[in-house]
Amino acid sequence: MRRRIGQYLMDCISNVGVDKIFGVPGDFNLTFLDDIIDRDDMEWVGNTNELNASYAADGYARVKGISAMVTTFGVGELSAVNGIAGAYAERVPVIQITGAPTQKVEHSGKYVHHSLGEGTFDDYRKMYEPITTAQAYITEENAQKEIPRVIDAAINERRPVHIHLPIDVAAIEIEVSETYRYKQNEIKYVTPYIEMVKSKLNSADQPVIITGHEINSFGLHEALEQFVNQTGIPVAQLSLGKGAFNEENPYYMGIYDGAIADENIKNYVDNSDAILNIGAKLTDSATSGFSYQFDLDDVIMLNHHNFKMNETRNSEVTLYDLITGLQTIDYHNHADFPKFKQPVTHNYILNNKPLTQETYFKMMQDFIQNDDIIIAEQGTSFFGAYDLALAKENQFIGQPLWGSIGYTLPSTLGTQLADPKRRNVLLIGDGSLQLTVQEIATMIKLKQTPIIFIINNDGYTVERKIHGENALYNDIAMWNYKLLPTVFGGEKTVSVHDVDSSETLQQAFDQINIDSNRMHVIEVKMGMHDAPEKLNEIGKAFAKQNG
Repeated sequence: MRRRIGQYLMDCISNVGVDKIFGVPGDFNLTFLDDIIDRDDMEWVGNTNELNASYAADGYARVKGISAMVTTFGVGELSAVNGIAGAYAERVPVIQITGAPTQKVEHSGKYVHHSLGEGTFDDYRKMYEPITTAQAYITEENAQKEIPRVIDAAINERRPVHIHLPIDVAAIEIEVSETYRYKQNEIKYVTPYIEMVKSKLNSADQPVIITGHEINSFGLHEALEQFVNQTGIPVAQLSLGKGAFNEENPYYMGIYDGAIADENIKNYVDNSDAILNIGAKLTDSATSGFSYQFDLDDVIMLNHHNFKMNETRNSEVTLYDLITGLQTIDYHNHADFPKFKQPVTHNYILNNKPLTQETYFKMMQDFIQNDDIIIAEQGTSFFGAYDLALAKENQFIGQPLWGSIGYTLPSTLGTQLADPKRRNVLLIGDGSLQLTVQEIATMIKLKQTPIIFIINNDGYTVERKIHGENALYNDIAMWNYKLLPTVFGGEKTVSVHDVDSSETLQQAFDQINIDSNRMHVIEVKMGMHDAPEKLNEIGKAFAKQNG
């Protein structure tokens, strides 16, 4: 079968389940985009800028499993760098395709637009090397080898890849020898490591599992829960990777976030004599400034490409192989442990007093439905939301490791496109929203129906809690957020709500639930210095860490 290389590339991407392509057009990708919009199995989304496209692709991949985006050479691909770096840090597989100048232009070293004017064409590709797990320069000769290689790498490593596609190469017709099918990594031998873990457990009095984001990245929720159910080892989650473990499971204890964790959870974890770190990273934001009281050298690390126990290390084994191996362990824990306490419903009073963060999140707990996708921005929203109790079917998305403010608004575009049947609830603050707000226009254009809660507390509250509580650099311009849907073309289709008390928040909830087939934008006014208690404590830890 003869196919243009651009068509073949999209055939391969379609074969791994991608049906939406994010990006921005530019003259070095336009004819390639023709091959995308001509397809019946794909939809070109089209974003307001490349940074937003990278965030949207990240969100799509977290729900769908993998995503793809297209930029133009130089200006476009560099605008996407921040989002791709975040996907790398948090293990999200995004295929970043750059439409590039022709091979003839490159080989002759011409000073074309979007270049640095030095006759070099590999500068931007070099920039992508540290933030992608694989890179490819596509030619007529290597297309059928390189394209499958990098897509396989994206899936196997759950990290982004970069494809450099000269626009003339995209148009070359080749004979496709075989249809691409994803090739999984070979299974590694892990029995000796599993035996070491078993021996440790058999000698332990107080074992515990700490889990996190790699479980979400690799979709290993069922495998982890099976291991927990058969062994009875209790589980604590990190905020980095909330949703990794079923919070309705009887072996779930709650969130472990170092010194600010619930006292019972903190004491149990810090005094455990067998800590199994499964798919988690003990970052500063997840542990309140590395405030855990156990010795990190005593922790058994069971992460992707990272098994560590005492002096034994292996960087080849995969997380999938390790968790599969754990399920062969014949062991059962008999130690008592603190059980997760489900929150009390309607634990607040409705009145017309100014709304507080504490009441806001208590009410949000009641508002969330069992199948919702909750997207929480890295600010007051994330630090208030990660203590929300989730149903097994919920999905929680944040970006606490990379922590790029503004990420969640475009990410919500991606998550909604990945699964249009589920309700998407975005919790975001005014400072973050102002970075990426243009993507509301894309949501309106595509007739999406997310629920967007905008906390208007007049600035960067998360930064105020670290340093400069009243400093001018933590102030932002005051917008009329309720007018944004009108500005972006949704005056007749988007429902707008004005909230400043528990009464008006409940009224907004009621209207949203009644009129569920449209987008809702809710401006929630709260005090400038009011913040979730967890953020207050983590702010102090960050301030101390920064000296």
